[in-house]
Amino acid sequence: MSAARTEENSNMKLYIDTLGCPKNFNDSEAAAGIWEHEGWQVCDDPLQADAIMINTCGFIGDAKKESIDHIFDMVRLAEEREQTGMTRPLLIVSGCLSQRYGQELSEEIPEVDLFLGVNEYEQLPGIIRQRREDMQRLEQPRVYTGCAPAMFEEFSARKLEDNPYSATIRIAEGCNNFCAYCVIPQIRGGYRSRRMEDIVREGETLARAGCRELILIAQDVTEYGRDLYGELRLPQLLQNLAEIDGIQWIRLMYCYEDKITDELIRTMASEPKICHYIDIPLQHCNDKVLRQMRRRSTGRSIRDTIGRLRGAIPDIHIRTTFITGFPGETEEEFEELSAFAQEMRFERLGVFAYSREEGTEAGERPDQIDEEIKTARADEIMRHQIDISRQINQAKIGSIQQVLVEEIDAEGAYIGRTRFDAPEIDGSVIFRGLDPREAKLKPGDMAEVRITDAFDYDLVGELV
Repeated sequence: MSAARTEENSNMKLYIDTLGCPKNFNDSEAAAGIWEHEGWQVCDDPLQADAIMINTCGFIGDAKKESIDHIFDMVRLAEEREQTGMTRPLLIVSGCLSQRYGQELSEEIPEVDLFLGVNEYEQLPGIIRQRREDMQRLEQPRVYTGCAPAMFEEFSARKLEDNPYSATIRIAEGCNNFCAYCVIPQIRGGYRSRRMEDIVREGETLARAGCRELILIAQDVTEYGRDLYGELRLPQLLQNLAEIDGIQWIRLMYCYEDKITDELIRTMASEPKICHYIDIPLQHCNDKVLRQMRRRSTGRSIRDTIGRLRGAIPDIHIRTTFITGFPGETEEEFEELSAFAQEMRFERLGVFAYSREEGTEAGERPDQIDEEIKTARADEIMRHQIDISRQINQAKIGSIQQVLVEEIDAEGAYIGRTRFDAPEIDGSVIFRGLDPREAKLKPGDMAEVRITDAFDYDLVGELV
């Protein structure tokens, strides 16, 4: 690399604003790593950045609105910088919203310079160079939203936090489920499993960097391996990851009920490193609604799977989500769902009012339900769930929980979470040490904490 190019690269700073799910954050870490591998810098302040990237979410209406709001926030910031005599930063929009609506957005928001899809992060440095050369000649944004590759493609780099005690690890991309309400297969393409040896290699790299918790992510974690090996291979993958020295917790997110096999349950029950926690987005329990959603589960199969999980792993914490107000959902079908939630007493539950998405089968249906009804139904289930969550937490008073420390507040209290809580989603544990003279804990440390009080979602305790 020439001296001139090296100097140019060292001055090129990128700020990334990430929205949406853990998969998006994983993509942003890759984009940051690719950027730094080029010799450029990643910064924490958009006012100091030469380029600003908004990694958007386009899954449901609220997420799209939030993404648009963030884009306009950065447009205003760029304009303010110009007005004060500073150099205008390059504005980049990436992620699901950009993949889905890149061309439309480029016409509506011409202030943005680049629109990238979900598969273009490796090309980011080259695209930036070309765009900088074109800046004087082009007035319209450039859109790069290619098709999904046929096989899983590895990122060439990844930038981790300074203390990466917890990290996501991608085991697949895309989705083959084609639920009637979902656009993810259109955005991210068909399901593509990652090679097991590559996943384990990254897990070992993360462990050497100080990672204690691996969070497995994909659009459907339980589908892992079928396309690559001809059979479901999640249990074997979990066993291989559990052999990595330094890893203490392994967490499963985005599991589909119809693929939770007895082998998977046995693996979870027998391997101490696998958290007794599983995220299963069930969406509903009524058979007719499930069929119309194009889900493969039934009310009976869901009850059976929950029974098998709780029978084999008595302290299992099941996180799930429901959708209320799916087109055509009757009051009776909603009441069945509400009663089901109260009967099952899920340890973790989120409820979303159905979001009508263009280009989906459900979005084309004429029997859409009024927004107020959808929201009222979601609120009703969550009112019951708050009581359930509080009771489940209160049952933990007096127990000793292993807690992963995540931060220390202004008053010196520690904030962390148990193996039953996923980051940024579930509750926290707030605790103090017994002796102010003792050695201070730091983020990433594991602590034994006796629970002394409980609230709707959070726990309070003291260091043992």
